This record gives sequence, structure tokens and C-alpha cells, in this order.
Amino acid sequence: MNNLARSATALLAAVGLAVLGLAAPGSANAAPVVEDHAMGSQIAKHEGRGDRRVVIPTDPSAQAVVYGIDVSGHQGNVDWNYWWGQGKRFAYVKATESTTYRNPYFAQQYNGSYNVGMIRGAYHFALPDRSAGATQADYFVNNGGGWSRDGKTLPGALDMEYNPYGSTCYGLSKASMTAWIKSFSDRYQARTGRWPVIYTSTSWWSQCVSGDFSSTNPLWVARYSSTVGTLPYAWPFYTFWQYSSSPIDQNQFNGAYDRLQALANG
Repeated sequence: MNNLARSATALLAAVGLAVLGLAAPGSANAAPVVEDHAMGSQIAKHEGRGDRRVVIPTDPSAQAVVYGIDVSGHQGNVDWNYWWGQGKRFAYVKATESTTYRNPYFAQQYNGSYNVGMIRGAYHFALPDRSAGATQADYFVNNGGGWSRDGKTLPGALDMEYNPYGSTCYGLSKASMTAWIKSFSDRYQARTGRWPVIYTSTSWWSQCVSGDFSSTNPLWVARYSSTVGTLPYAWPFYTFWQYSSSPIDQNQFNGAYDRLQALANG
């Protein structure tokens, strides 16, 4: 292909992208990547689903565990009355990812779960190679991830799982990942007065983290099986367990309803 042909081909490509409202990859005006990863999406991808089915008793308040769900922008507007009727009594709603994404359905999901009677909280999907932990904690708190002692709001959750874009541990050493999580956790606590819940899987945590957060941060473990299995390093018990991702992410709180209220109240 001669130089004239090459120039014509490049021009046509640029025009085509402009018509679509896009920019050439790597250009200064390239459209940003839409970062909308649901909680557990990368754990299911790497560790499998193996979902279990749970029959929830007709009186959830009388049980030793409490059942709930977590949602993100992928669910759109959620029918909260339906899930209340299915025995779900708490919900976590994705608020943010890195410092570039906010869930466009956050208000409907966060307020809707509250209005139907659920105890609700927000979560942040971490991308530790993009910015500092404290920076992402600020973005989270500033965009829906705060906490208030109203008896219906759970402390925010930090979603730590496999890198959607590359190496499992985001190119960080175990020590660096531990420092990143501590930076996020410390800033969140300073801003809200609460330590964030840490969501993760035992496999990912064992590969990527070396620190002990068991004395400060409640554990939310993901394992799609009939049992919760081995917990991440040093945590003696779990607070939440994500046990299924079908037909929606399903979780249980490790305690009776009054203990869930106590967690909300701090």
C-alpha cells in the first residue's frame, strides 16, 4: 500500500470513529472504559459459581442468620418489594469503582431498599493499581458510601477481588496490597467513624495480601458452595457470606436480626 492509500485508509477510519462518537484507541480524546464490575464477578470467573439454592423460612426475623442481596448497575431498577417478599432483609448496593465510575442506578437501589424496610449499605469495587487507597475511599464516601447511625445503614464495604484487566494482584506485592487496603480502611474510618467491611475470597486474599485486618474490619467472604469453607488469614469468623450469584447475588449475615441491627448502629 502506497503512502496516499495509507493516508486515505487512516482518514476513513477516523471519520468512521467520529461518526460513532468514538475516538481512536490511545488518543487524548479516547472514550473512557466503562468500569462497572459487579461484586463477585471476577471471583465467579476465576473460581467458578457452584451456586447453592436456599429455601428461606417464612419468618426471617426468627432465624439465626439473616438473608440479603447485593446489586450493581447491572440490575438497573430493582423490584424491592419482590425481594422483600423473598425474605431478603438487607442489601448492599454498588456505589463506585476506582475514582471514575458511579452507579447510575444507585439512588433507586440504595433508597428503594431502605424504603421497603431493608437494612442497606454501599460498596466500592477497588482497582488498587489506579490510585491510592485513601483517594478511592474519599471518592466512595463522597459518592454514596458514607454511614449514619440511623439503624438502617450498614458500614461501607470494600470489594477486593481479581483484577478485571490483568494480573491477579494488580501488579502489587503482598506488602503493597496490604498497605493499599490499610490506606483505604484508615481513611474510611477517619471519614465515617466506622471500619469498612472487607469483601473477598480466601483464594484471592491468600495470593495477594499478607496483612491481618481481623481486629478491625468485618469479613464478607465469597464462596459459592454449600459451606463457607476456610476463611482468609486470621479472621476467626465471617460476618457476611456471599453463597450464590444466581439469579442475583445472595448473601447471609452470620447472626440473628438484632445483631445485624447492632452492626448498623455501630
